[in-house]
Amino acid sequence: MKKILSASLVFGAALALSAPAHAIDSTGCGLGSMAWRGQSGIIPQVAAVTTNATFGSQTFGITFGTSGCDPNGRVTGGTQKMILAFMENNLEQFAIDAAAGEGETLTTLAGIMNMDEKTVAEKAYRNFAVLFPSENVDAVDVTLKFYEIMKA
Repeated sequence: MKKILSASLVFGAALALSAPAHAIDSTGCGLGSMAWRGQSGIIPQVAAVTTNATFGSQTFGITFGTSGCDPNGRVTGGTQKMILAFMENNLEQFAIDAAAGEGETLTTLAGIMNMDEKTVAEKAYRNFAVLFPSENVDAVDVTLKFYEIMKA
């Protein structure tokens, strides 16, 4: 059993090392994801996934709506991942729209987050300098800041 667990941890670590450096919410729902919520790095991610798999808590959670799982949820990768995918393809236009306080990217992001369009536009406009502190920002940093601002 120890060999299997050790092999799982090594394999999981190898997978985590090959993933992008700024993965967002990569463990899904389940007991492991709840136990290591808020922690970052390879070890907490591998521990969360291993716990979820060992106890079958994701399957149980999805079936019964426990452990942070939603039985009616869509397979999307989560709101932050959807925002990141959108930002990676629309960062320049988002910057233009956020600076103006209106635009299609803000409308789309409001839809992704299930928020009022006017609220999203106002928060993006008021926090433009936080979202874009320099010309050399990347989509991951903007996404993380945007998500925090919208949830505040």
